[in-house]
Amino acid sequence: MARGNGLSDAYTGTITRLKVQKGNRQGLGIQALMWVLCSKRPLRAEELCHAVGVEIGTTELDPENIPALRTLLASCLGLLTVEASSSTIRLVHFTLQEHLSRDPTLFHSSHSTIAEVCLTYLNFESVRDLSPILDSAPITMPLLEYASMYWAQHAKMGMTEKVKILGLGLLKIYNQHISAQLLDLSYQQGRGYYPYIYAKGGLTECTGLDRGVYFGTIDTLFALGETEEEGVNPVDWMADTALIRAIQGGQEAVVKMLLERDEVNPDEPDTRCGRTPLSWAAMMGREGVVKMFLEREDVNPDQPDTKCGQTPLSWAAEMGRDGVVKMLLEREDINPDQPDTRYGQTPLSLAAENGHEGVVKMLLEREDINPDQPDTKYGLTPLLRAAKNGREGVVKTLLERGDVDPDQPDTRYGQTPLSWTAENGHEGVVRMLLE
Repeated sequence: MARGNGLSDAYTGTITRLKVQKGNRQGLGIQALMWVLCSKRPLRAEELCHAVGVEIGTTELDPENIPALRTLLASCLGLLTVEASSSTIRLVHFTLQEHLSRDPTLFHSSHSTIAEVCLTYLNFESVRDLSPILDSAPITMPLLEYASMYWAQHAKMGMTEKVKILGLGLLKIYNQHISAQLLDLSYQQGRGYYPYIYAKGGLTECTGLDRGVYFGTIDTLFALGETEEEGVNPVDWMADTALIRAIQGGQEAVVKMLLERDEVNPDEPDTRCGRTPLSWAAMMGREGVVKMFLEREDVNPDQPDTKCGQTPLSWAAEMGRDGVVKMLLEREDINPDQPDTRYGQTPLSLAAENGHEGVVKMLLEREDINPDQPDTKYGLTPLLRAAKNGREGVVKTLLERGDVDPDQPDTRYGQTPLSWTAENGHEGVVRMLLE
């Protein structure tokens, strides 16, 4: 075995012995292996002990169900081990993961089971009673952080009626639940989407409905949206936030379902920046969503936002979304050279500044593009912006054109592309310009 021989037979024999253990050790070993194999991140020892101790659907955790770590490891017959440096539980060898994944009968509905455990844990009365503004989970509830972060990911991979019921129970009280705070704090630290929305009254927390859109738990989302006793107005939240929330969260299926509802306006802008759903989809590179919007007659594909005056094409060009730019440029009702109202930058200027060579080349293929158009605020041409930021590929493409002035200064300081490039130390661009 040390030389890599006979591992599969050894695993098979060990799992066979695991399945015939006496008492509750059989179930304990199977559950522990399932959690370690299917969890979204490595689990700490205390997290795993709590996870296998949860009885789905109960209102409180029975301390007697929580196994000691020694008992848990013994139930797995050596297939799990504790990582000394991090106190996390892992499989005894990387080949075991492949072996377990090949047996579809070993674990029954693993992701739905994990989602049900997480939601049961979050719906415990002791968890619901926690202050919703705590900065961390109590040490007596070690599974709380994992359950808050990952229940929805497991639910999407294994939606059952039980998951739906438990999910509704959580989402209905989400703003007053500690899990919302834990999720928000985690994402504020740079591990996910920003957990707030801009509504008509300004900055506000997400509701359970908005979270449902982000989480992509479609059945639960619509069940909650149609629950009359919760006082939910589907028209208000769908028209004002949910469509854009779904786009931001990458929930294409939710977008499709929302667009099929008569009360949803597919071209209604948000209330903070005046950006339409298409604008958000274009900026984020959601090509499937962009295609849905462009197939509709009630969507303006060239609508600028009210804050910066950027069109969907402008946002897509700035972010380097080649596929979206291509789709938008195929429309006759798109102005490919429209400047924004913030600095007067065209889509080409924004793409050049950020070094998106593919987008620059697509735009330069158009005859209705001015490749040397300076912005209205500082007088910076696309070449000057590209050179200033050291975008060698874009500079090379622009210098190959006969209609681009390589020495045109800006209007703010009177600096040429060479002057800006030399100041910023971009040697490759300096060489190109000196040639």
